[in-house]
Amino acid sequence: MGMQVNTNLAANNTYRNLAATQNDMSKSLEKLSSGLRINRASDDAAGLTISEGLKSQVGGLTVASRNAQDGISVVQTAEGSLSEVQSILQRVRDLAVQAGNDSNNTDSRTAIKTEVTALTSELTRIAGSTNFNGTQLLDGKKGSLSFQIGANAGNSSQIVVDLSKVDVSKVASALTTSSGSSGSAFAISSFSALDGSAAKFKSTTAGGVVTSVTTLALTDATGAAQTSFASVDDYASALGRDAAFSANFSVSVTKDTNGAGTGLVVTALNGGTVSTAVADSAAVGLANGGATNAPAAAGLDFSTAAGAKAAIATIDTQLNYVSTARANLGAVQNRFESVVKTLAVSTENLTAAGSRIRDTDMAAEMVKYTRSSILTQAGTAMLAQANQSNQGVLSLLR
Repeated sequence: MGMQVNTNLAANNTYRNLAATQNDMSKSLEKLSSGLRINRASDDAAGLTISEGLKSQVGGLTVASRNAQDGISVVQTAEGSLSEVQSILQRVRDLAVQAGNDSNNTDSRTAIKTEVTALTSELTRIAGSTNFNGTQLLDGKKGSLSFQIGANAGNSSQIVVDLSKVDVSKVASALTTSSGSSGSAFAISSFSALDGSAAKFKSTTAGGVVTSVTTLALTDATGAAQTSFASVDDYASALGRDAAFSANFSVSVTKDTNGAGTGLVVTALNGGTVSTAVADSAAVGLANGGATNAPAAAGLDFSTAAGAKAAIATIDTQLNYVSTARANLGAVQNRFESVVKTLAVSTENLTAAGSRIRDTDMAAEMVKYTRSSILTQAGTAMLAQANQSNQGVLSLLR
């Protein structure tokens, strides 16, 4: 091979290899300092696409887990208030049972009504004040709440909490106390006209359900047949003792300013409109009064034992309503807690998958860096030797 000055092939070859080695060492330094195997798309285009998809999933699952935990907080807030609602209903039921005893005088029944009214007001306050982050939970106005508990779109990534059946305002409305004068009124011109022959009462609900009851023979407190009555109150008490009547209706007495009974107010336990069969009832001295066939007002009546009996049935219905609502919320809370656990496992597994694709194997990369470092030093030394190889030409020029 000839001796040349202008072109030093050995130096060029050494420089090319040295540049490649330095490039490899630079990449190794970048990977070691960042901890990432893929710092740009050119490092691994396919791996970058996969790892970015996994990164989106992990980020979405992390936020979804927080959403599920917020869902638990919402449910706990609602269920906690319902727990107190149930305690109030239990107390109102105790009062209704107490009111069912005729040993209570007017003042006692008034005291019971006063406490029930106060407790009902508290139910109304709970319905209006229970909220989470400004969202009302127990007033029945918010039909449902949706919670995003997945990283993707679709119904499988959402849980809907139904609040339409958690309406405490309806419970409060059902417990509104009445004075005992709601229902259908029947005037009595004279209690002396009353006798114990058949009187027929009929209840018709808004849905068209008709319930008819005929009192064939009224009895006194001893169970003996009673055909004459000392007062309107006496007649009302006899009606209340009739099994068929008391199973479907409650009765109270309207009074004048002197406290004398002037008529009856009959209320259907099913909330229907009460009327009488005139041919049967007129014979015993009952005549439709000024509030003829007025729909029975919602609420509780503690003025009579019969009214208290109806109140107990109403309260039991509301207790069952609240118990069912609490059970539903409890089931949803358990579901949210299961979601949080599932998301934690999925996040861990997807993070591990992304790490295997994108993160640097520090030990392996350090081996590459050491190799490149040694080759760089060797290449630099060899480049110096290559640059000296053409110095022999000078001896020919002397």
